Amino acid sequence: MISKNQQKLLRALGQKKYRKQHGLYLVQGEKNVIELVDAGLAVEQLFATNEFMTKYKSKLVNITCVEAEEEMLSKVSTLVSNNAAIAVVAMSPAEEINTAGLVLALDGVSDPGNLGTIIRLADWYGLTQLVVSENCADQFNPKVISATMGSFVRVNVVRTDLEAFLKQYQGECYGAFLGGESVHQCQFSRNAVLVMGSESHGISDTIAAHINKKVTIPAFGGAESLNVAMATGIILDNIKRCHC
Repeated sequence: MISKNQQKLLRALGQKKYRKQHGLYLVQGEKNVIELVDAGLAVEQLFATNEFMTKYKSKLVNITCVEAEEEMLSKVSTLVSNNAAIAVVAMSPAEEINTAGLVLALDGVSDPGNLGTIIRLADWYGLTQLVVSENCADQFNPKVISATMGSFVRVNVVRTDLEAFLKQYQGECYGAFLGGESVHQCQFSRNAVLVMGSESHGISDTIAAHINKKVTIPAFGGAESLNVAMATGIILDNIKRCHC
């Protein structure tokens, strides 16, 4: 049974200020929790249904588990319904930016669903790190974690002063704009930074000043723009195609 204090903590961790205060975040749902367990990340506590604990008994040997009814899990979850589990996880220490190879950087991507999807895309294309500006969505937001579909365990998100990083970066820096060289024609460097801008404003002027190669996805129809996650996937695919 989940105690009242535990319920209070679970609800609190749905909010950024309490995640920061406690140094903890939530991982919810069967797939994400099992990805977490398989990755060996530190689980402070796991709240799960009897069915979940029985199914994954061999994986949960060294984890403190509290049995909970599905109704209670859904009550304290940020998900519409939760019939499996909620894990309370300690935040990992911040990492240094790894500039070897391709660096994917986000400038002001504020939608949690988009950030989570981009983390999943980064994982698909073999990137183990994602750099985000200070005004991007919180990578520990439950909506971000859910949207990654487990990829959060393989892609480390580094929050940084993006302008300061780009100012000292030595190498090609690509940025996605409505006007620029077509991604179908561009010969992308293997070692470079790719910057994707916010959903509504694109790349900010302060960041654009440090981009030396503007690229664009050519349009063949009447749509005004592309979702940032979709655009990221298209550009990553073109970059990878250059080096297959």
